[in-house]
Parts: sequence; C-alpha cells; structure tokens
Amino acid sequence: MKNDNPLLQKYTLPPFDKIMVRHVEPAINYMIDENRKELKDIIKNTKNYTWKNFFQKIENMEDRLQRVWSPVSHLHSVADNNELRKAYNNCLTKLSNYSTEMGQNIDLFKTYDIFSKKSSFKNLSKSQKKIINNSIRDFRLSGIDLNIESKKIYKKIQNKLSELQTKFEENLLDATHAWKKHITDKNELSGIPDSVIALASETAKKENKEGWLFTLEAPFYIPVMKYADSSALRKEMYWAYTTRASEIGPNAGEFDNTKIMYDILEYRTKKSELLGFKNFANYSLETKMAKSTDEVLNFLTNLVDRTKKYAINEFEELEEFTSRLSGINNLKAYDILYYSEKLKQKKFSISQEELRRYFPIKQVINGLFSITKKLYDIEIRKRSGVQVWNNDVEFFDILDNKGIIIASFFLDLFSRQHKRGGAWMDECIVRKKINSKIQNPVAYLTCNFTPPIDDKPTLLTHDEVITLFHEFGHGLHHMMTKIDYCGVSGINGVPWDAVELPSQFMENFCWEKEALDLFARDFETGKTIDNGLFKKMTKARSFQMAMQMIRQLEYAIFDFRLHLEYASRKDLDIQILLDEVRKYVTVVETPEFNRFQHSFSHIFAGGYAAGYYSYKWAEVLSADAFSKFEEKGIFNKITGKEFLKTILEKGGSCEPMEMFVEFRGREPSIEPLLKHIGITN
Repeated sequence: MKNDNPLLQKYTLPPFDKIMVRHVEPAINYMIDENRKELKDIIKNTKNYTWKNFFQKIENMEDRLQRVWSPVSHLHSVADNNELRKAYNNCLTKLSNYSTEMGQNIDLFKTYDIFSKKSSFKNLSKSQKKIINNSIRDFRLSGIDLNIESKKIYKKIQNKLSELQTKFEENLLDATHAWKKHITDKNELSGIPDSVIALASETAKKENKEGWLFTLEAPFYIPVMKYADSSALRKEMYWAYTTRASEIGPNAGEFDNTKIMYDILEYRTKKSELLGFKNFANYSLETKMAKSTDEVLNFLTNLVDRTKKYAINEFEELEEFTSRLSGINNLKAYDILYYSEKLKQKKFSISQEELRRYFPIKQVINGLFSITKKLYDIEIRKRSGVQVWNNDVEFFDILDNKGIIIASFFLDLFSRQHKRGGAWMDECIVRKKINSKIQNPVAYLTCNFTPPIDDKPTLLTHDEVITLFHEFGHGLHHMMTKIDYCGVSGINGVPWDAVELPSQFMENFCWEKEALDLFARDFETGKTIDNGLFKKMTKARSFQMAMQMIRQLEYAIFDFRLHLEYASRKDLDIQILLDEVRKYVTVVETPEFNRFQHSFSHIFAGGYAAGYYSYKWAEVLSADAFSKFEEKGIFNKITGKEFLKTILEKGGSCEPMEMFVEFRGREPSIEPLLKHIGITN
C-alpha cells in the first residue's frame, strides 16, 4: 500500500499529477498509525531525554504527517469535488482524534513538563525553549489536566467543531456557486467594465448559453456593485450575495448556516468552560499578544472613538453628492459602492478601472519580485516542470545573494469553478534542519483574480495589487525564516494577532512612487504613472478610509463580543447582537435581510474566532514598522536587513513585542496608522 501511494513516497514537492482521491484516506490512516507506534517506542525506549533523542523526533513525526495532509487540504480548497470532499471530511475526524490523543498523552506531557524544569533546559536555544514552553501551554489547552470522563467529552467537542466548521465553509462555497444571473439584454450591462463583460461572455459560453453569465465570485460581484448603472441588477446581486448560506435569499434554506453557527458557538463555549475559562474569548487570548478581553475591547472602542466622526462626515458627503447627482435622498446598501466610485472620480478624477491599464498581472509579479530583491537581496526565478493542480498555476524559487535556493512557492492567481473564494497563503512544506541539511520552506499563494481572456493580459485593479502584495507578505514570513525547528519556523508559533504584520507591511509599497515605478506601466504604451496621476492616487488613498475602518471594527467587535458573551447569554441571538454592534459602530444602515454572519468564514470556519481584531492590531504594528522605512528611505538596505533579521527570519521563536521593539526601538504607536487614513486628532 505504501509503495503505490504517492502521498506516502518521499518527495521534494507534492506529486499533484499522481494524487487521487483513493489515496487520501489510506495515506492518513497509515501516517497516524505509524506516528502512534513511533511515539510509544520513543517514550518506552528513551532515557536521559535530550532535544535530539526525543523532542526533535516528535517534531519530525508531526512534520511527516503535515507533509501528507498539506496537499490534500490544499486540493480541497482549490480543486474541490464531491469525492474529495467526502475523503477530506473523513480524514478531519481521524486527524482531530489524533490531535486530541497527542494533546492528552500524559506520558508525553510529563516528559515536556519535567524536562522544562531540568538544568539542561537552560542550555537549549531560544527556539527550542519556545517550542517546549508552547507545547506545555498547548497540552493544558488540550485538556491534559482533565479527568478521564472530561477528556472523552473534550474529544467529542473537538470532532464536532471540526465537522461543523468544515460544513460552514462548504455551505458557503456551494451557496456562492449556486446563484447565477443570465443576461441577454446588453442594455443591462451599462457601466460594467469591458473586461468583466468579456468574462461574463466566456462564462456563458462554457455553459452553452447566449449572452452573459454572472456569478457571485469576486471578479463579478465587486465590479457590478461599483459600476453597473442598473440599480435593479445591483440590488439583485447584493441580495443574493448578502443572503448566501442563510434561511432567506434565492437559495433560502438550501445551504443554511444558521444552526451551524449556534452549534459552533455552543461547542466552543463548552470547550472553554471544560478547560476552566469563563468564555471562548478568554480561551482564545491564551495564544495571543493581547493579555485580556478588556485590553482588546478598549483597543477596538478607542479606534471607534477616534474614527467614527470622520466616517459620519464621509457618509454625509456621499449622501449629499448622491442627492445632487441623482435626486436619491435615501441611499440603499446596494448604492453605496456605485455612488462612492462616482464621488471618488469626481473628487480625484481617478478610478480603479483607469488604473487597471498600469497593472498587467505579469508586470505586477515582476515588480513584486524586484521590490523584495531591493529589500532583502533575494532573487525569485520561475521553475518549469513542477507538477501542479491546474495549468494556470506557476512555481517559483527564492535564491539568496549566493544563488542558493532557500525557499519556493506555488502561485495560483485566477478564479475558477470548485475553488474557494478569497486570497490566502498556506504552508506546503515547513523549514527545518535535518542533520546538516535544511528542508526548505514551500508556500501556496492563492488569489481569485479575473483569468485572461482571448490572449489579452489580465489587468489588476490597484486593490487587487494590494491583495497580491498582502498574501506575498504572508509568504515571505513563512519562507524567509532562518529557524531550524518546525514548531516556531515561519508563521508557526506566531500569535494570531501578530501574524498579519508582515502581510500588511507589504501593502504599503503599493502606495510608494519609487516602488510603483518598478512595475506600474501602461500595458500598451509602457509609460509609468506620472506625478499628476500619482498625486491623485495618494489623495484618493484616504477616500472613505474611515468608513472602511468602521466596517472592519464592526466585524471585530461583533466577533469578540459574540465569543465573550455567548457563555453568559445562552439565549443570545446572533442577529440581535450584530444589530447592537452596528447601532454603536456603523454609519451606514444595513438592510434587515442582510445575513453577513452566515458567510463570515473567518470566524466560523477559519482561525479568527475571537481574533478578528487581529487585523487592526497588526495594522498598528505594520504601519508603525513601515514608518521607519518612510523615515530612512523605503528601499534603505540597512532598514530592510533589520526588518528581515528581527521580524521575518525569527518566525515564532520570540515574543512579537520583543521583536518589534528590537526593530523599532520602542513599543508600537497607533498614530502612523491613523495618519495613513487621514485621521490626525
């Protein structure tokens, strides 16, 4: 079985051309069984524990399992089908059980705990100590101190949560793909960019239809909401999009996440209470930078207080403009983006569509690589002949200044059927040292941009350029690490509210003329963005930024309060709580039918439960970190080297505040972030 299963073969990169659904469960079964046997053997036969004869072996075990699971998990996100979904879900239960077993293995825990108190512990490296201390913390968070009956309950809870969170994401994916709008009257397309119309035509052809076919995927939804002159079309798409996976809408009840959300909250609360926490928010903060729920709420409410009046002014300006332009005195939710775009064009004579011509995707990628070369003295080269899951996917190597490959990544940029929406970075292979050799890190970088049509280049909006830079920042965090141990290598071991620092840091280069000149060139004339257009861009940067900030604060406060209060408010109604938060935070009225929470996968299916505040928390760090580059020069080699050495290379081996202070010379300030969005009070 092992010999004919590609997932169980020793490979440098996953053999995507050979992986079949039938390989998935046998591979996971085999790896879990092998790990269980090896763990028993290690514990039984090891005396005088050292890092090499015990802890390193545990790390190696977990890494081998991760290397088998990683391509399966990735394929589930980018090339889903019913058979793969079934195998994936079956494996999740097995992996959840295994993880719980490891976390509740008393012999394993005792070894870590006893060793941490020995004098030999002091001789370990900082990274090794961090791994052991993190492991002891995680043992306690996995219920190591529980009695036998409670451990069984914990295991059931973990399995159920794994199942529910996956189902939430699947419902959202299925609901998104279930809705389609077939248009045959060209008049309905007025205002929509030609590139989107072309994509809609291609989509229709694929289904043997005349005219144009629109879906709820980002390459369709966002441009329609921004540019479609048809209020009826905008309303219909907004309604379909904001009711996805709920009890109402065009597919009412078919992919309904309502009960799943409550079940997730219930099981999270049970887990946190079982472990001795008042609520899931307190449990969540055990692995965060923030030390208390009050600290998080004070941070968020302070931002609301600093921002809301600016957001009110922005919305009043939009209302006044819309009234003058169209006679509309009561802006609807589906009007906001449309008239905001018109106001932006009037104020700054600039639009996302106008800027597209400067951002052909290949050019942007090359520019991104040039920027990282300037910052960190690395070379990025495309490699051919690597097995991928789709013909659009490319593979690249990162080389140091001596020409040695130190990391690699897969780049999957385009939207397609059976691919999860959004953009993300994930681990394929983690850096670690094996004897004298280094296992180089490999990343998956995934976006959902409009695919090229009729041999025409894909032109990105400036917002999409920012998205690409953001995800590449995550990728650099994973790939540029110099840590030799999986547990704190790259993004591993990094507190969730610090993990967005490198990604948001990279976004800043999308607003710098010196950086843009490296890649922003008209795809027809080759001309760079001139000073006049750049000034318009920078002036427009703060356009409605307070409204955007408020919207993100709405999500963050809702998430945190939901997980903070559910334990004491068992009758808590999710919609009522969200309405409460909106009454306090927002300046734009949300329609009663809006079911945003039903598609809030960050908190119900991802890792951001009671942690969505992390985006704003890390944005403070990233803005302040970048302010040093603004002071010294954005391509200052010394500053670039300092950021590389103190942040990227150290991964999770140090506390983030310690690393930030080392880089910045002080603790973070909120002022650079507020300055970036035009708030100066």
